[in-house]
Amino acid sequence: MKINEIFHSIQGESLNAGIPCVFVRLTGCNLRCKYCDTRYAYNEGFEISIPEIIDKVDDFNCNLVEITGGEPLFQEETPLLIRKLLNRGHVVLLETNGSYDIRIVDQRCIRIVDIKCPGSGEADKNNFRNLKYVTLRDQIKFVVGSREDYDFAKKVSKMTKNSFPQNSILFSPMNPALKPEELAGWILEDHLEVRLHLQLHKIIWPNIDRGV
Repeated sequence: MKINEIFHSIQGESLNAGIPCVFVRLTGCNLRCKYCDTRYAYNEGFEISIPEIIDKVDDFNCNLVEITGGEPLFQEETPLLIRKLLNRGHVVLLETNGSYDIRIVDQRCIRIVDIKCPGSGEADKNNFRNLKYVTLRDQIKFVVGSREDYDFAKKVSKMTKNSFPQNSILFSPMNPALKPEELAGWILEDHLEVRLHLQLHKIIWPNIDRGV
């Protein structure tokens, strides 16, 4: 597999925010979102086998592991890596951009599925069938940069209202396009039951662009 970086940090972008986590960032992505903050993972990386990846993860002595990118499902070996980590007893998170069919990923994995809003420039790549495939373990995330994005996210989130926990739907303000307090105000005004989601790692380490 082609890996961009493996590092130990604080989980900052999920319902597990605040918990120590090992991040395995894979190289490559099929989308080019306007707000992407990991463009360095589009091409940069090194080749490494799955057993070597698992050994490096184990060296951190941390049970929580996130597979991220780039787009992890861009590489066909990713489901196998996830399954092997799960079989070793790890709690595994997958952060995916929502364009791939998530059914290829073991349902024991916590799948954090992005739904791209219009402001991303990639909203036409959304695989909305994934909304049928998410389980109670999974999470859905929207990055919101404008009122148009918010209205889109609100509409899509209501499609899951009777089948998916609303507090597992994350609305994250796009930095610096939208202030958190503005997004919070819209959520309160509309009585949404979604979760306001901030990038905790960027609050802790505001001047660091890569994994810490």
